[in-house]
Amino acid sequence: MIDLEKVRKDHGLTQEQLADKVGVIRQTISNIECGRALPSVETAKAIAQVLGLNWSDFFSD
Repeated sequence: MIDLEKVRKDHGLTQEQLADKVGVIRQTISNIECGRALPSVETAKAIAQVLGLNWSDFFSD
């Protein structure tokens, strides 16, 4: 599983900045980081593209 908060911070982005780049609201990023929600496949792919990740890692243990 991706530690989204760590990767986001390593890229020097706030939740708001990442959300803007991905096309979601900040709360979506917060919910994913806190484990309250999984991203949709579309959102996972968008986050992965911005941060240089493999989108399927959002759905693996």
